[in-house]
Amino acid sequence: MRRFSLWMKAHPMVGDTLLAALIASFDVLIFVARVVTDPSVEPRPEPWYVTLPLVVGVVTPIVFRRRYPIVSAYLVLGVGIVHSLLEIGLASAITSCVALYTLVAYVSRRAALLYVAVNVVITLVQTPWQYPHDWVVTLIFVILATGFSWALGEFNGARRAYNAEVERRLRLLETERDQQARIAVAEERARIARELHDVVAHAVSVMVVQADGAAYAVHSQPELAERAVKTISSTGREALTELRRLLGVLRSDQASSERTPQPGTQSLSDLAARVRTVGLPVQLDIVGNVDDLPAGVGLGIYRIVQEALTNSLKHAGHGSSATVRVERTGDRVDLSIVDNGYRVAGTLVGVSGGNGLIGMRERALVFGGTLEAGPRPSGGWQVRASLPFGNT
Repeated sequence: MRRFSLWMKAHPMVGDTLLAALIASFDVLIFVARVVTDPSVEPRPEPWYVTLPLVVGVVTPIVFRRRYPIVSAYLVLGVGIVHSLLEIGLASAITSCVALYTLVAYVSRRAALLYVAVNVVITLVQTPWQYPHDWVVTLIFVILATGFSWALGEFNGARRAYNAEVERRLRLLETERDQQARIAVAEERARIARELHDVVAHAVSVMVVQADGAAYAVHSQPELAERAVKTISSTGREALTELRRLLGVLRSDQASSERTPQPGTQSLSDLAARVRTVGLPVQLDIVGNVDDLPAGVGLGIYRIVQEALTNSLKHAGHGSSATVRVERTGDRVDLSIVDNGYRVAGTLVGVSGGNGLIGMRERALVFGGTLEAGPRPSGGWQVRASLPFGNT
């Protein structure tokens, strides 16, 4: 039923056609009832070739009332005059009310007021002549029907205006949210580029120093020169890997600032100790050798753990604790940061929400990795990441 309602809303002409057919069916039933009654009963109906065209003519404009509301309203009014003079049925009165409702809800009060004025003039001229004894009752009925149609149109128009405003604000919020996410991603990528600048600069500095040393020792100490050349080779390969991973990362104008040495996996113990002093007990488990990881990967691991523990400090609550597990398996490092804070349990979901989570995801994506964050089924929060670091 819900799907059918949405389909009808998307195709309003179908609903208007059904409405027109329903109104026409009343007049057809009235015509048939008059035909089958005693011929002596007055008034007798008009012939079918007069009645049916007038019925169709007065209801057909209703089908197009949303697309051409003003034209449809006055067509209904024009055909309705003949329809009511011949006393064929109720279609002229009903369609006139529908036309007034449409003008109020979809056009403007001015257009509706003009339509009411024309309708009142026609009614004041036609009613006393057509119903000399009951024209007051007829006039009261017309006034009540007009007032009801106007009120219904006002209500629907206000609801449509409210829905339009809500939809406009939702679109504005979605646009603002997308812009904030793009800004957060751009800022985080700029920060990543600024931090990894130190990695590449360090590698180049090592290569220059080793090259100078090898140049001086190549004749007097060939073994020392050979070791220096090997160091240059390994450092160059590592720097080339970092440069390839950084391809596509845009740097901001502030990229030349804040060139301080950056932490890596060797600093995780210090990070855990600092968090413990703040008040969050942290258990750090490191499985495998993570000391010889590329500097960029080590920096990414450190920042992900740092951001996850910072979130735990902010949101886990008093008395909670956290567990950090860093496991190296071949050419991949798996991270797991879990706390037992007072968050609602639920299914692990993709990264969304704050800029911190966006930043962690971008750090993982820079190295071709993945990151997921979300509530644990048993309570608390968890962050899981996987970072490959093999040479590419």
